[in-house]
Amino acid sequence: MRLFLSISNDTFFVYYLLSNLIYLILLITAIFKNTIHRHRLASLKLELLKASPFTPPITLLVPAHNEESSIVESVRALLSLDYPALEVIVVNDGSSDSTLEKLELAFQLQTARVLYIPDIATAPLRGIYRSPTEPQLLVLDKEAAGCKADAINAGLNAATSPYICVVDADSILEKESLMRIMAGVFSDPSRVVAVGGIVRILNNCTVTNGELKEVRLPKKPIEVLQVIEYLRAFLVGREAWAGFNMLPIISGAFGIFQRDLVKQVGGFRTHAVGEDLDLVIRLHRHLQEEGRPYHINFIPDPTCWTEAPSDLASLARQRARWHKGLIDALWPNRDMLFRPSYGRVGWMVLPYMWIFEFFAPVVELVGYSTIVTAFVLGELSQAFFVQFLLFGYAFATMISIGSVLLEEMTFRRYSDWREVTRLIFYCFFEHFPYRQLTMFWRLQGIWQYLRGDMRWHDVKRVGISTNPTV
Repeated sequence: MRLFLSISNDTFFVYYLLSNLIYLILLITAIFKNTIHRHRLASLKLELLKASPFTPPITLLVPAHNEESSIVESVRALLSLDYPALEVIVVNDGSSDSTLEKLELAFQLQTARVLYIPDIATAPLRGIYRSPTEPQLLVLDKEAAGCKADAINAGLNAATSPYICVVDADSILEKESLMRIMAGVFSDPSRVVAVGGIVRILNNCTVTNGELKEVRLPKKPIEVLQVIEYLRAFLVGREAWAGFNMLPIISGAFGIFQRDLVKQVGGFRTHAVGEDLDLVIRLHRHLQEEGRPYHINFIPDPTCWTEAPSDLASLARQRARWHKGLIDALWPNRDMLFRPSYGRVGWMVLPYMWIFEFFAPVVELVGYSTIVTAFVLGELSQAFFVQFLLFGYAFATMISIGSVLLEEMTFRRYSDWREVTRLIFYCFFEHFPYRQLTMFWRLQGIWQYLRGDMRWHDVKRVGISTNPTV
């Protein structure tokens, strides 16, 4: 028993240490890449991009299911984005509330005769509508298929632009976000096939007429902890992985893709729980198999603001779904592991995601259990416990603080020193006890996947238009 506890604790310590060392490398890489990006921004002239005849059109795809509380505000905000050639396609995915009715009233929708070719099979369409007041708006009304991917594919079938951008119906893009994210395409148009932007927490910010007016840190501790998570995931993780050209995911809330390329891989996989992760991995597979030079990029300044769960039950359902989506994307592509034909994606990022993402809650559960057991039996070494606190908890906390400081050195969205202080303060609670909570939620996701529960499980949201502080 003593030998088992010792081996288990040492293994957990090495696992935790390796995980933190990898993130330290990612943090250093992100700082370097961010510095280069800021120098490039200084010479970027958005007005020239806007006026250029070579700026390609974009189609925004907005899947909407029971979004009556925010759909009108969201669509108005999207229609007012600062971009020269924009098409907005809202897909009402069998909503049981008044989502479609609110759109009809707000934009005077009329039945439209539009050639719709279902290159990608979806649930049947019930109607296609255009707005006489907003000619760039197209609304598809379709039967629900029980998944977001099916709604996106319907919009993809109707899209006419060379680039598509998937945006959640409850999210808000900043005015210049499309110009800024497309700058990531213009930097190397022959190679860049997809670009992701950053997603930030909208809770407690001020929104007026669908436009973000004031950025404030959320009030609830559970929301502030999510802010730190998002900063580390986007400004560190995704920026660094993109720098190595191994970005495994572009957020389903905000990402640009070449339309024809997405169609070549069959669109978004129907019934995929994590359709955003699944698509990007399949794009890597397709492009590697073709031997085509490409880059899937991340740009840190184009921003999408989205409402985060503000109660534990909703957050638990979201994190369980995310982890369920992770295995749902990794398992079908397991043959890419350690295959030379898939390059660094097969040799590095996918093994990392299996070992340090998917298996993380299982390893942590076993590790915490053996540490507690060793303590109860009097077998826990004081030196081991100090080292674990130092290289586990303290190391991980410093990386989170580094993410916050990287945000403050670059974009300074939270300019009030009191809010920055709060962010740093909450960094000390992210890895205990918040990490242990997410461990249990992710284990729930594994259990749901194993027993075939692929439902989304609704997340409670206040809505953009119903709360003046959201």
